[in-house]
Amino acid sequence: DQGCGILPEQIDRVFDPFFSTKESGTGLGLAVCHQIVAQHRGTITLESGGQGQGTIVSVLLPLKRGEI
Repeated sequence: DQGCGILPEQIDRVFDPFFSTKESGTGLGLAVCHQIVAQHRGTITLESGGQGQGTIVSVLLPLKRGEI
């Protein structure tokens, strides 16, 4: 996105339940996404250039054999 970004000291906590960088956030969005992706044997990663730099969230899900 092109939002405000995430501070480096917050990166390790973004998938923790109830952690939010927003005043009115519940902190459940990325925690639930992380759980769903993990249940499908995938990975979710987050990259941020820091405050004011925006954030990239990547989701990788495996294919079943024979699917393309």
